[in-house]
Amino acid sequence: MEEMTIRQSLNIAAVMGGLAILFTLWAWGQPLICTCGYVVPWVGSIWSSGNSQHIADWYTLSHIVHGLIIIPIGRFLAPRISFNWLFFIAILTGTAWEIVEHTDWVLDQFRATTVNQGYTGDSVLNAVADYIFMMAGFFVASYLPKLWTLALVFILEITAALIARDSLLLEAIMLVHRFEAIDAWQQEINPRQPPVSGTAGG
Repeated sequence: MEEMTIRQSLNIAAVMGGLAILFTLWAWGQPLICTCGYVVPWVGSIWSSGNSQHIADWYTLSHIVHGLIIIPIGRFLAPRISFNWLFFIAILTGTAWEIVEHTDWVLDQFRATTVNQGYTGDSVLNAVADYIFMMAGFFVASYLPKLWTLALVFILEITAALIARDSLLLEAIMLVHRFEAIDAWQQEINPRQPPVSGTAGG
């Protein structure tokens, strides 16, 4: 009975986390949906003006990975940690990140990397969706064997890195230090990147 009460409290906390993201970002002036005035389920380019403004995009994979890694990392650091504590950590880190991400300092750190220049934050819809995808990743990991979870993390990270040229790991690296080699590699698929002009022979 006590275990059920704790789980019910955590379920309520998970919903409250989503609402906290919604109302905080709305109060801070983030648009509820894309300022284009419509909603699509998927945006397939990180260079699109609709990136981080609709329901899902390539950065959705990084939020799923966030959820997936909580259980294996938690049980590596504290082998006897309970599921309820891991669930609480998922709620706390998921909610905190979506809010902290929209502070001026973090937004400035994102803008310091070329791939995120001009980034003004997520729409409220996208931020709440990111949180839901993170929680989905967490619950998937709770059912999968550890090796399967780690394999899924690897597949998602490699897929995002190879197709979109960005991933959770690359984001973390570039936030800590901007590496010119990574930046140049990401810019290779930037449709807004001006072509390199050559010199005409005489």
